[in-house]
Amino acid sequence: MSLIKDNIDGIRRRMDAAAEKSGRNGDEVLLIAVTKLHAPDEINEAIDSGITDIGENKVQEILDKYDRVKPVRWHLIGHLQTNKVKYIIDKVSLIHSVDSLHLAKEIDKRAANAGKTMDVLVQVNPEGEETKFGTSMDDAVKLVDDISAECPNVFIKGLMCIAPLAEDPEEVRPVFTEVKALFDRLASETRERVEMRYLSMGMSGDFEVAIEEGANIVRVGTAIFGNRNYRQEEK
Repeated sequence: MSLIKDNIDGIRRRMDAAAEKSGRNGDEVLLIAVTKLHAPDEINEAIDSGITDIGENKVQEILDKYDRVKPVRWHLIGHLQTNKVKYIIDKVSLIHSVDSLHLAKEIDKRAANAGKTMDVLVQVNPEGEETKFGTSMDDAVKLVDDISAECPNVFIKGLMCIAPLAEDPEEVRPVFTEVKALFDRLASETRERVEMRYLSMGMSGDFEVAIEEGANIVRVGTAIFGNRNYRQEEK
């Protein structure tokens, strides 16, 4: 059994246990393998081990790997510049990082040109960290309203957040709780082309706490593939 498969199996067991704590089944939580800086052969090994969805931070990495990776659902999980939307509009199934009406309008335009609609998540920055993208919690509802009103080819499917780095994942539990409350609020309201279906939060260091607080998408890279620099030194 490969190390990647071992890691994935272990992560799924941990996901199951965390989901059970929140009264859910682990099958209700989607594991996205974050493949930033990882080679197509590693990604294909993860797909062979049951991964159905992969997430990339950069458009260029999607373009470089797209034809070299086995059939899989692609997610754009990093910051997206408006001038690069056109390159991935026909390649990704979900854009996790919409944080402005300006970006949403570009996605809307490119989706219309491609004769399709685009599913997105609104990225929130609950702690207002300057080093992270995302709309503020206070502005999130207005952004959802504006996208719903002005972008007929964009479908909002939920929220995404990146929690602050913390040695103890319990330190960021309140962040996940806060984002889940906003998610529930939006889910209780009715807007055109808005369906609060996905709550994307939790990474290698904190995905269990995120699941316990309601996440149904987690984005895991290091815990699957290991540290890239370390592996390169081993080769």
